[in-house]
Amino acid sequence: MNVKEVLKQMKPEIDAEIEKIIPRKFDDASIARLCGPAKYDYDAGTATKSIAEPVWDLLDRGGKRLRPALLLLTAEAFGGDLEKIKPFCAVPEVVHNGTLMVDDVEDDSKLRRGEPCTHEKYGVDVGINTGNTMYYLTLPLFHESSFDAETKNKALQVYYREMIRVSFGQAFDIWWHKGNSEPTEDQYLQMCSYKTGCLMRMAVQLGAVLAGANEEQVKACGEYAESLGIGFQIQDDILDLTGEEFAKKRRLGEDIHEGKRTLMVIHCLAHAPKEKANRLREILAKHTDDGAEINEAIQIIKETGSIGYAKEKARELAKKAWVDLEPQLPECEAKEKLKAFTTYLVEREI
Repeated sequence: MNVKEVLKQMKPEIDAEIEKIIPRKFDDASIARLCGPAKYDYDAGTATKSIAEPVWDLLDRGGKRLRPALLLLTAEAFGGDLEKIKPFCAVPEVVHNGTLMVDDVEDDSKLRRGEPCTHEKYGVDVGINTGNTMYYLTLPLFHESSFDAETKNKALQVYYREMIRVSFGQAFDIWWHKGNSEPTEDQYLQMCSYKTGCLMRMAVQLGAVLAGANEEQVKACGEYAESLGIGFQIQDDILDLTGEEFAKKRRLGEDIHEGKRTLMVIHCLAHAPKEKANRLREILAKHTDDGAEINEAIQIIKETGSIGYAKEKARELAKKAWVDLEPQLPECEAKEKLKAFTTYLVEREI
């Protein structure tokens, strides 16, 4: 099964749902839907320039729409009413892109999807504010939907729990790449579970809850998405050091510049000769932009076998993810697609 083609086919439908929430051009009515009626007067033009335009500037650059696709496929696999559930596919994608905007400010990144980051293009203030706004823009869906009160409550619990977790995951990552402490492998995996796994977990569990899955099935979905999300993050870290296609969107070794303690760095620091390990620490601490130093750090990591170690860990996690979920799903086309996605996410080249 060609996962890229499946994603390509699903993208227009997903983007149409996002556009219902965040129009490309605000008017008074669309602002009022989100904010309530104006007591005085709205400036729809400014709302468009400062919120809608930065949002769609980032969304139109690409992105795989993995999380909304996972939500819809999970809902389909459990026999949910897709017409009722479809609007919710916007939730994880809007939040995800909001986190990217804020992350790019926090990491002082320059490029995102091959173009200047939102804060580089529109200003740090707009980048932060728009990213934060995206965390909440989909919340009216939970209130406006026709699901019963119990289902809405369960869905909201999924949403707020994962939103809290993503902030904790980012906090760990920021603290470590400042060199304040060196995480263990298990601490790194927990960080990935929160920072990356949480939005996949949000997507898959929302799909299951809204489809009427039982508690055991929802839990299995969470375990699946967590393992898949960690494997996805590890593959992302590998591509940052080795991916030719990845380098067309952002420079190789961006994680070295940011001083990130990835699984490969943790493994390398534990297994490299002391002199090499200390040199890697020195380069990471400098947050260097020097290409020669970044390449030196990548070479140290390669020499220690850390990239191969991380690759195998990602594959193990993908296998575990499917083992957790497979028994809970009835045989259907959506199940086969989810299985294909599981392998794709840790084998992709971009």
